[in-house]
Amino acid sequence: MILDDWGPDRLNANQRRDLMEIVEDRYGTGSTLITSQLPLNTWHEVIGEPTFADAILDRLVHNAYRLELEGQSFRKKAAKMDDEKAQN
Repeated sequence: MILDDWGPDRLNANQRRDLMEIVEDRYGTGSTLITSQLPLNTWHEVIGEPTFADAILDRLVHNAYRLELEGQSFRKKAAKMDDEKAQN
């Protein structure tokens, strides 16, 4: 399962329960890939309820491989290259 661009909005109660159920069902049986521009330490805030956040993140982070990318956005780089091409 892929959750792309996760976390721009806080979860409501139904979304929290749904995410918990999905993560719990997948724990230990399937891969979950999450992309986010938010640092992991802000995910509790996005989930919104400390007990759910602890349970969800425990299942997601345990045995996880984390890749933190640094540098300028690829979209910004591509836009800059397009602007340079247009000027030439």
